[in-house]
Amino acid sequence: MSKKKIFNDPVYGFISVPYGILFQLVEHPFFQRLRRIKQLSLTHYVYPGALHTRFHHALGALHLMTQAINTLQQKGVEITDEEAEAVSIAILLHDIGHGPFSHTLEHTLVNVTHETLSSWFMEKLNEEFDGALSMAIDIFQNKYHKHFLYQLVSGQLDMDRMDYLNRDSFFTGVYEGVIGYDRIIKMLAVKADELVVEIKGIYSIEKFLIARRLMYWQVYLHKTVLSAEQMLVRTLRRAKELAQQGHPLAASRSLNYFLQSDLSKEELVAEKEVLLQHFAALDDFDIVSALKDWQSDTDPILSYLSSSLINRRLFKLNLQKEAPSTEEINRIKADIQLQFPGIQSADQHFLITGKETNRAYSPSKEEIKILTKSDEVQPLSHLTDYVMQNRIITKYFWSYPKKNI
Repeated sequence: MSKKKIFNDPVYGFISVPYGILFQLVEHPFFQRLRRIKQLSLTHYVYPGALHTRFHHALGALHLMTQAINTLQQKGVEITDEEAEAVSIAILLHDIGHGPFSHTLEHTLVNVTHETLSSWFMEKLNEEFDGALSMAIDIFQNKYHKHFLYQLVSGQLDMDRMDYLNRDSFFTGVYEGVIGYDRIIKMLAVKADELVVEIKGIYSIEKFLIARRLMYWQVYLHKTVLSAEQMLVRTLRRAKELAQQGHPLAASRSLNYFLQSDLSKEELVAEKEVLLQHFAALDDFDIVSALKDWQSDTDPILSYLSSSLINRRLFKLNLQKEAPSTEEINRIKADIQLQFPGIQSADQHFLITGKETNRAYSPSKEEIKILTKSDEVQPLSHLTDYVMQNRIITKYFWSYPKKNI
């Protein structure tokens, strides 16, 4: 029996990582960087316990993947040792391309998705490990011939979602997000190369979808969290604007690289090596350190936004089903200009508007498939006794400084 490294996880208890390439990847600086990136960005401004990291999440997803592989193998699904290791590598590294504060700054610092960056990091690691990640990359990019392995990494019931719902619920204390992950995993099967769920697990799936919907509106899109994250985006955009105008800013070398560049996707591909070098050196600490310095910057806009974030003086945010009227927006603009008479067009910097949409389940994507007692496979949306959580909910927000800030 191969030796394993044991981690004490607060959600699952003792989890293990086998020595070999998986543990070597955990020890790699690219992966260790995830210790310094919060899973839930600025959610701790609302839920103080939400300080867990992408490192925690990746190990948890790996743990669940191990359970899923064991379950499927016990049901006679052919998964070789090489495939088991490859899909484990894929889930371990699925978030390695996340930047500071996770999703919040995804398109602010660099104009490419974290999934693309994850692929680039995996390709770089594949060079270092002499091609040992080739199958994992194929699975991650949905190029491997066994499609169900990709679905375990990225699908409606992937191990990523299983872990983040369970983990985020645990650390926020929002127990409405608790899911029966263990039962769902035990109910997984494979039919015609597709991941399916045995009919006995359908109520656990229903609970999973309901929990996901509740977590989005109660945690991920909580209006105070949304306010803080929108302020952070606006702050970094202002910093980029100033940096590209030649305004000197206190920032780390790698953060400066992203502030001063505005590369297209084609240019980013050409600069991939340099970009990855700087991105691998970037984490939450670079941003927080910069915000602390920018509080005293000579630019009043950057200074105000940075100070407000550091001291949690967050903007008021309205989150409603109807968009604000033109009269309401004009009134807010006038109030902002009165509040900041020394800043020309202050409303352009301090009034933030937008909308958020969410649906618990999208049948337009690759549907969750249910294996019936007659050994037939049916899409979840075809089951008439199931109330589908597929309605799209759209909410509009408008955010601005409180008058007493």
